[in-house]
Amino acid sequence: MVVDKKAGVVVNRSQTIREETLQDDLSDYFGLSGGDLGIGERAGIVHRLDRGTSGLMVVAKTQKAFDDLQAQFKGRQVEKVYLALVHGQVREDWGAVEAKIARVGSFGKFGVVDRRSEGREARTEFEVQGRYVMPEEVMTGLFSDQGTTLGRNRVNYLKRHARSYALLKVYPRTGRTHQVRVHLKSIGHPPVSDLIYTPPRLIKFDLLWCPRLFLHAWRLVFIHPEKRKQVELESDLPNELKRAILNLDAI
Repeated sequence: MVVDKKAGVVVNRSQTIREETLQDDLSDYFGLSGGDLGIGERAGIVHRLDRGTSGLMVVAKTQKAFDDLQAQFKGRQVEKVYLALVHGQVREDWGAVEAKIARVGSFGKFGVVDRRSEGREARTEFEVQGRYVMPEEVMTGLFSDQGTTLGRNRVNYLKRHARSYALLKVYPRTGRTHQVRVHLKSIGHPPVSDLIYTPPRLIKFDLLWCPRLFLHAWRLVFIHPEKRKQVELESDLPNELKRAILNLDAI
């Protein structure tokens, strides 16, 4: 089956997670009890999405389906397409980032590392769907909504870095942790409202008009593990992201 995950929901249980997870919900759905962790020891969950990311995930109901789907992901036979609103002017209509990713620092943060370093190979392709600008009157209104007087340097910084945006279709060809977010940041186009990878001087402003990470797992294509037919599914952009983009004008 395919689940349309909401933003803010953690996928897998862990010792550090106290809240209810998607794995908990699926365990209830499948009637698992008495320490039974279900298929794959995670209630059939085949792959993951970050907490802040919404969208489509495939879940296996049988061990055979689980093994088959995992093989499809490992063999890069599954097509995943994300929608991301990013900062800045993306000048090319199409592009690709191919760079190793590894854990950097602490707090679960990842980054692009030198090819000679220990990291995992990763490739992300993207296609521009639209370019936008935030009207000056919208930006001014958001400034006043903060309830404090912003200094001239702060206002000038935001006018330089928080005016231009692009909506991208993103095609991760590998499946590394935080891959899309890390690769987009590495080329100077972090997703809007990314609490980890958007620069600190931008994140507070982002959250005034976009309450969550603007990253959505929009499309999922795989081979049905029993019928052997291609399954193509799409998930509409969530309403809170539709409302956020209304703050911008297409150019």
